Amino acid sequence: MALVDALLPEFDHEMATTRTVLERVPEDKLAWKPHPTSSSLGDLATHVATIPMWGEMTLNRDELDLGGAGRVAAAASRAALLEQFGRNAAGTRAALVGRSDAELMAHWSLKNGDQMLFTLPKAMVWRSFVMNHLIHHRAQLAVYLRMLEVPVPSMYGPSRDENPF
Repeated sequence: MALVDALLPEFDHEMATTRTVLERVPEDKLAWKPHPTSSSLGDLATHVATIPMWGEMTLNRDELDLGGAGRVAAAASRAALLEQFGRNAAGTRAALVGRSDAELMAHWSLKNGDQMLFTLPKAMVWRSFVMNHLIHHRAQLAVYLRMLEVPVPSMYGPSRDENPF
């Protein structure tokens, strides 16, 4: 089986799950923070909506230089979050379709100006820098929702908020 044939169904599942979490973000709480040193709900949700774009950058480039990269402005509404997420997920999915194992095993580097942070096969970058990173921050977002008493959707099985068995 080609690597892409395993990655696509997982990507589709994780994107659908992520969308359900983003759909729960309360617009009137975007500035809320659980702690003064934490990201705001809006910043965290925007980060979750943006991470899928990194998959497209990983697949279509050989490196990414973070030097001089600006911050992405927090989305001003749930609709803006969902539009941004949908566009990023669609672009990454299109970039993944048809990739050969050789393309997925080609090296990709992350730099910060002159500093090389790492070089890994694209498949490993996909797994850690894109998918695991997204899942990690999506889980943080679910904790924020819980703290705000917003029902947390099912992710990998029933949610007590949706199925309180």
